[in-house]
Amino acid sequence: MKKYKTSEPSKNMVQETAMTYGYQNFDDVGVFNLIDIAKKGISFKLFDSISKKFPFTMQDWADFLHISGKTLSRYQKEDKSFDVLQSEKILQIEMLYKRGEEVFGSSENFLIWLQSESVALGKTKPQDLLGSVFGISLLMDELTRIEHGVLA
Repeated sequence: MKKYKTSEPSKNMVQETAMTYGYQNFDDVGVFNLIDIAKKGISFKLFDSISKKFPFTMQDWADFLHISGKTLSRYQKEDKSFDVLQSEKILQIEMLYKRGEEVFGSSENFLIWLQSESVALGKTKPQDLLGSVFGISLLMDELTRIEHGVLA
């Protein structure tokens, strides 16, 4: 049997994998890479680059991550990494963003949807669901329904 040369993915490659593929495009390796990234913790610098894609305040992010605004400020001052649960939430929101860009064709259109009241979501703004893992999952499902033309 022919042996193939494999290499260990670099940290940058793992981060690119996590940030570029949509939620539904992950194979087992991609999921394990995300688990590794979350275990190591998302740095504030990476979080900052992700957060700038959204029109949310730092207090909004603190609420999504279930930490105080003061704690988030301290993370910024100390360039501290987030814990596993917070890192997972940040990655989930980033994957939601990528998926939203795919479905709506642009980040601008996705962000308009994210901030608009949705009848399909019980007249809730999608952004109001970002503080919960179940809410993010519901938004991913809703994006799939929108992609396939099932609007109600």
